[in-house]
Amino acid sequence: MPQDFAAIDPDWAWSPFTPSDEQPWNRRLAAHLCRRAGFGATSQELNELLERSPSDVAHDFVENAKAASQRDPETDALATAMLATGNSRNLAAWWLYRMLNSSWTGDESSTTNPLLEKLTLFWHGHFATGAEKVDDAEMMFAQNRLLRRHALGDFGTTTQEISRDPAMLIYLDSTTNRKAHPNENYAREIMELFCLGEGNYTERDIQELARCFTGWEVRRKKFRFNKYQHDTGTKTILGETGTFTGEEGVDIVLKQKALPRFIAGKLIRFFVFDEPTAPEHLIDPLAKLLRESNLNIAPVIERILASNLFYSSLAIGQKVRSPIELAIGLLRCLNGSSNLDRVVQRLDEIGQAVFYPPNVKGWDGGRSWINTSTLLGRSNLVGELLRHETTRFAGQNLETLARKNGVDSPGELVDWLDEILLAVPFTEAATNELVSLFEQATGDKSRRIAELIHTMSTVPQFHLA
Repeated sequence: MPQDFAAIDPDWAWSPFTPSDEQPWNRRLAAHLCRRAGFGATSQELNELLERSPSDVAHDFVENAKAASQRDPETDALATAMLATGNSRNLAAWWLYRMLNSSWTGDESSTTNPLLEKLTLFWHGHFATGAEKVDDAEMMFAQNRLLRRHALGDFGTTTQEISRDPAMLIYLDSTTNRKAHPNENYAREIMELFCLGEGNYTERDIQELARCFTGWEVRRKKFRFNKYQHDTGTKTILGETGTFTGEEGVDIVLKQKALPRFIAGKLIRFFVFDEPTAPEHLIDPLAKLLRESNLNIAPVIERILASNLFYSSLAIGQKVRSPIELAIGLLRCLNGSSNLDRVVQRLDEIGQAVFYPPNVKGWDGGRSWINTSTLLGRSNLVGELLRHETTRFAGQNLETLARKNGVDSPGELVDWLDEILLAVPFTEAATNELVSLFEQATGDKSRRIAELIHTMSTVPQFHLA
């Protein structure tokens, strides 16, 4: 572990960030917040954020996301149309549309919010369920609604509900769990991947917990408890003994000391830095807050997004953009829209098709997003988004967008794109080279701007979040 991480004072790390002359609250830091808490922001949105303190912005982000989570998207017309096709890949385009068109404001009519969608994506990777096995778009949509509804809420409630979720039961082969042959898949994953992590349970604990879930079935796309197939005998799980039901077995897992540390560690990796694994002394304060909040996620997210560590060099530029962050982030920052069905296909090719995680572990993230094949695919994705006939920027083109943002000269253009798109700024030499390339390019201005952004996407730092 780098000495910098080992030496971090946890009290400093999770204390609210206070801007200073050395590190002022500016558009670049606001862009970092929006990139991590959501999928980026336009120049106008960044300007509006600068009118408030970083702590107030983080608080508002969380409160707006909580409010939006209670506005159920069940009646979303686009979702209804996608569900009518019965194809979960079409449903993926609906979710990308929500990510792209979400609002940072507290609009009471909106059911979507960037932080809410980002957290729903996090939980989708955490409680991973794949539509290649759950061949039912309605079930996948129902699970997506469940994750969104509880995204910032009580982790215990989320875990109880996901345990009875039909899509999850199908994915982990628990549609007919009989007392004569208890299925151990869900019992194993709730301990290893969902709640505790390796080393915090035994094989015997898995076997005993599996007995609690006997009698759990899926009938007509709904959860059903079959009391005749439930094992009513005495079980011993993680040191507790009794004739536990499935719900009581989940409660025992939720009470374990390892749980808040496990979840806090995953949230740090998702929002702050990919590597190294956060040391225990950094995880402990957030784990303590999570337990004291009765496993409520919102206070932990707010603490992270407002913290000194979040705005430090140990966090800025220390994550690799996922394919979704790359595509949706580019469009959001440039006030863009495009053919999202096409985007879904391209995301699948470079490793992140929503509703189709690779396995029950979800996406590994971090450096796994980048290899010789995906790096070329990522650059091609950027190029296609910029040039596709359906893509619009500010309803028109890139020249119009630049003009609306008061950008005129080549130098101003490169600086503006650098500020809203990059976590780590270009060096002066690199900036000068990009200006020169733009000046030497031919074609109309929109085409030249597109070529400039595409060139930027071939540089490794473009792929840092």
